[in-house]
Order: sequence, then structure tokens, then C-alpha cells
Amino acid sequence: MTNKTYLAFLDSPTQMMSRPKLPGLSALPTFIPHRLRRKWRATRSRIRSRQSPTSSIASLETSFSPADTLRSLRSHPWSIYDAQYLFLAIVAIFSLCVSEAPGPFAKTFAAAALMGGLILPITRQFLLPFLPALTWLYLFSSCKYIPAEYRPDISVRVLPALENILYGANLSNILSAHKHVVLDIMAWIPYGVIHYVSPVIVSACMFIWGPPGTLPIWARAFGYMNVTAVIIQIVFPCAPPWYENNYGLAPATYAVQGDAAGLKAIDKLFGVDLYTSTFLASPMVFGAFPSLHSGWATLETLFMGHCFPKLFPVYVFYTMWLWWSTMYFSHHYAIDLVAGSLLAGIAYFWSRGKFLPRVQPDKEFRWDYDYVEIGDPQDAGYSMLDIYEEFHPQSDSDDWASGSSSSYSTGGRSPSAGARSPIDEQSLWEGETVGSDDDHPR
Repeated sequence: MTNKTYLAFLDSPTQMMSRPKLPGLSALPTFIPHRLRRKWRATRSRIRSRQSPTSSIASLETSFSPADTLRSLRSHPWSIYDAQYLFLAIVAIFSLCVSEAPGPFAKTFAAAALMGGLILPITRQFLLPFLPALTWLYLFSSCKYIPAEYRPDISVRVLPALENILYGANLSNILSAHKHVVLDIMAWIPYGVIHYVSPVIVSACMFIWGPPGTLPIWARAFGYMNVTAVIIQIVFPCAPPWYENNYGLAPATYAVQGDAAGLKAIDKLFGVDLYTSTFLASPMVFGAFPSLHSGWATLETLFMGHCFPKLFPVYVFYTMWLWWSTMYFSHHYAIDLVAGSLLAGIAYFWSRGKFLPRVQPDKEFRWDYDYVEIGDPQDAGYSMLDIYEEFHPQSDSDDWASGSSSSYSTGGRSPSAGARSPIDEQSLWEGETVGSDDDHPR
């Protein structure tokens, strides 16, 4: 008997045989040049011509009916992976309790809007995977409200000591010793510009060119990595290099405000007050370890390398470039960067081994996929399962996929399983996280 593992998936349709909807506008605005509009329409036509009726695995949920959500919840088989929502709820409630702003009315409105978005299937398919990232943003912004008497002592000496033990010198001080306007610009580009827009760019790439289901896995990995890093920073607060440069190794208190350090030169160069005021009001002044700048860059490099392996050296170069810039601006020690990259590596390799869809070299867009294989390709235990078996009527695709390696298809074949006709089966909104052979016979 084949061991069936039921997948958790974000962008699965309610009616699997419906024609996939491509992103875009049916009528582009008239102010867009005619040549660009014509090129966009030609691209859409080319994608449509390559789609098969079964490639609707790439389409999105379009239902506005809360009844679909309630029906899915009633039929959802709860599993260990659902504990993630309990964890997120605990973190969110903690943040809500310590946060002094916004006021009660704004908090109530935001909570009601979130619950409303989770009830509607068309918005739920995006909100569920991005809940970890939203929780991280709220936790991060609430850190400044945690009373100092309940917070651990700030470590000032540990990171410099580790830096000297591991590398024989303080690399941050060495790289930031010699300043020049050209070096300032070179460091500012990855640290102050690309870093903040890169998650949006990566998300768009995951959605358009990655296999269906890559975007929600990326979103969850990104969110949980950030939540974990902020929790570590709260429990183990550490002073960054700029504190050592300004105050030496004197004990630090939570009354110390943030410092833009090397980024002040950018404000001075452009005649603005952007980074100086932003870092001055930072809610996490002593969050040097681990570095989320490094974590973001490393996680983006690994996920983009998964989808575009030929360009992997370019992504590695970007990560090294950002490493240098963080130390040049005196915002992180090298040990912080290593820890951030290790955290990103754990998030990625766990995701790849358990949940991440595999890239098929002959597919260019997400709409080209008729089936998706899940998990680390080094595992030998997966089999090709029909997509309508994976997206069973009692299903829930917004959760993490479960199982070490599996796959689902819409009519493709593999040596381990044949294709079945999906005509007589119906899908609700998402796939199950856990199932058994007895519940779903072949």
C-alpha cells in the first residue's frame, strides 16, 4: 500500500478544473504606452497557449463566501503543524499586552480586519502564509514597550570577545576604519536600499516563476526566521559595534537610543534626515545578534538559488556584499552575520526537506506546472499522487505540507503511481496536513 502524505498548499483553487486566471488587468490603463500594452497582451497569450486544462493548480482562490471557510474548518483534520497558529497567537497576545500604541480602538480595528480577511477565502490564501511575518512586525514594533525591569542585562563584552577569539581581530572596526564617499555609496546600496525591497522582489519571483506553492513556503520561512531572531534578541540583547565605538565597554542600559552610525554619512551626503531619525527611534536598539540583514540576504539567496540555480553565484555575491556593508557601517559584528545566516539556513533546509516544491527544469512559469513534487529530492520515499487525491474534499492547503517528501499531480505519471481521472472528485479550499491510508484508499 502506498504511503500517502497530504500536502498543505496556499494557492489551490476551489474548482480545480476551472481555467487558471493569470495576473493582470483585462484592460490596461490608457496612459500606458501602446507598445508596452501590446507586449503584455502577447506575453499573456503565450502563457495561456502553454497551459493545459489540468494546470489549474497554479490558479488562485476567487471565492468571497465565508461558508467555504467554515466548511473547510469543519472538515479539517487537525495535526501537529496546526500548533504554529497557537504559537503565533501567544506571540501576538504578548505584543498586544505590552504595546502602548496604537490605542484600543486601532488595535480592535486591526484585529477585526485580520479576522475578516481570514474568513474570506480570496484573502485567506494570502494572509495565512504571511501571518508569521505580520506577527514578527508587531512583535518587533512592540519591543520598546517591554519594561526594562523585566528585560535581561545587555551584553556588551560577549560579541567583541567572540570576535577576537574566532577571527583574531574586530573585523567591524577594521572595515570601518577607513571612510570614503565612494565606499559609503557602495555600502549604502545593499544595506539601505536593496535590503528593504528585496523581500517584495523575491516574493514576486517566487509567485511568477517558482512552482505553485513556493510563495507560501517562502513567506512562512521568512516570517518564522524573523520571529525567532527577535525572540533571541529580546532574551539575549547585545550591543552593536557602534556602541563600543561611542561608549567603549561601559555597561549599557535600555535608555540608550539607537544610532545610525555609518549611515549618517548617507543622510549628510543627500541632505536628508532619513536613517538618523529612523535608527534613533528603533524599537530594538540592542538586537545585534543575530543579524536579520544577514538572515534576509541568506534566505533570499537560498530560495532564489532553488528557483534559479544558474544565478546562484550572483545571489552569493549579494550576500557577501551586504555582509561587508553591515560591518563597514558599524552595525554588526561578523559573529552576528554568521548567526543570522545559520538561522536562515535552518529555515531554508527545513522547508526544502519537508515542504518546498521542486523546480522542474522544463517549466518556465508557475502556470506551466501540471504537477508538483514536494520535499528534498535526495529522499527516495516520495511517489506521484493525483492532485485530486491530494486536494481531497476534506482539505486545507494553507498549512505547512507534512511528510518528508511527496508530490501531487494533475494527470502526470511517475514510475511509482499512475494517473487517475479527476472528473468525479471535488476540491474544497486546501489540502490536508495529515492523513492516513485507511482514510484515503488508493
